[in-house]
Amino acid sequence: MTAIVKTRDFTAPSITRAGFVLPGLGHLLVGEVIVGTGLLSLDLLLFWSAAWGFPRIGEVLFSSGAGNLSIHAVISVVSWLTLAAGLWFTAYRRAFPRQLTEEQFNSNREIFFRMLFRHKTGMLGLFGVLFMICATLLTPLIAPFDPIAIDVGEKNLAPSSVYLMGTDPFGRDVFSRLLYGGRISLSIGFIAVTIAATLGTTLGALAAFAGGMTDKLIMFVTDAILALPRLVLLLTIVGLFRIQGVWGIFLIVFILGLTGWMGVGRIVRSQVLSLKQQEFIQAAQALGLSPSRILFWHLIPNALAPVIVYCSLAIGSTMLAEAGLSFLGLGVPPPTSTWGVMVADGKEVLRLAPHVAVFPGMAILLAVLSFNLLGDGLRDAMDPKLRG
Repeated sequence: MTAIVKTRDFTAPSITRAGFVLPGLGHLLVGEVIVGTGLLSLDLLLFWSAAWGFPRIGEVLFSSGAGNLSIHAVISVVSWLTLAAGLWFTAYRRAFPRQLTEEQFNSNREIFFRMLFRHKTGMLGLFGVLFMICATLLTPLIAPFDPIAIDVGEKNLAPSSVYLMGTDPFGRDVFSRLLYGGRISLSIGFIAVTIAATLGTTLGALAAFAGGMTDKLIMFVTDAILALPRLVLLLTIVGLFRIQGVWGIFLIVFILGLTGWMGVGRIVRSQVLSLKQQEFIQAAQALGLSPSRILFWHLIPNALAPVIVYCSLAIGSTMLAEAGLSFLGLGVPPPTSTWGVMVADGKEVLRLAPHVAVFPGMAILLAVLSFNLLGDGLRDAMDPKLRG
C-alpha cells in the first residue's frame, strides 16, 4: 500500500480558514508573513479595482466610443474574475492541503515549489511581479482618467486625493499614465525576452548539436555581436529605421529581442554540449531517432532550466534598455506612455514638479528589483546542489 504524505502539515490549523474571509489572512496568522502579505496586497488591488471600476463599468466597457466594446476592458474584467478565483483557491488550498503519495512528494516539481516557497527574497520578487502584472491587467478598472487626455487638471499639480501622483506639464494625470505605461513597458520586456530566448535557444542548441563549421560560424557571429556595446547598437538600428505610430513599438520590441539573444545562446550551447554525452542521448541515437527529434524533444527541454532563470533576469535589463531609449527620445513614440517616456517628460520640470519623473523612476526600480529577486529564487530552487 502506498504511503500518503502532505506538502505541509498533515492537518492544517483551523486558524488558516480565516483565509476564506480574506485570502492571505490564514497564511499570515500561521507565520507565513511574506506569502500572507503578498496575498493581502493582491486583495487590496482586487477590492480597489472593484470599488472604483464596477460602478462605472458601462463607461469602461465602451470607452472606445461609437458604442464599440473595448477589448482592453473585457480583458480587465476577465482578469478580475480570474484573480478573485485564484486568491480564494489559494486560501482553500492552505486550509485543506493536498494529499500526495511519497513518489509525488519527492517529484522534481514538488521539490521545486517547496524550495521556491522557502526562498524569502524569491517570494518577495514573485509577489512583486504578480502585483505589477495584475495592476496592468486591471488598469481600465483602476485608472481614473484617460492617459493621453490633456488638461484633466492644472499643470504640474502635486499629488492629492484627486490626482494620486499629481499631473504633468500637459495637465495629464500621472497615475493613469503610470498604469497604462506599465502595460507597454512590461509587454516590451516580456515579448522582447521571449524573442531573444527563442532565437538564442535555437541557435545555441543547433551550434552544440551540429558542431564543426556550423558551431564555429554561429559562435563567431555571437561573439562579434557581444563585442559591440548594446546601447550603441540599439541607437544605430533605431536611428536607421525610425518608424512612427504603433509600428514603432513593434520595432523597439524586435530590436531589443534581436540584440539580447547572445547570452541565452551561449548558455544553451554549454548545456547541450554537456547533455550530448549523457546516456539517454546515446540511447536515443542507438534507437535510430532522427536528429531533429533528439534536438527538440530531448536536448532542448533538458537545457531550459538555466534559460528560465536567465529570462527572469533579462526582463528587468530589457525594461531598462527600453527606458534608456525612451529617455533619449528614440523609444516608443508619443503620445503613448511608457515609464521611460514619463521620466523623459519629467526631466524638464524636475525642480518644479519632481513627482512627474520620480514615480515612473520608482516603478522602473521596483520592477527591475522584483524580476531580479525572482530570478535569484528560481536559480536556487532549480539548483540540485541546494536540495538538502
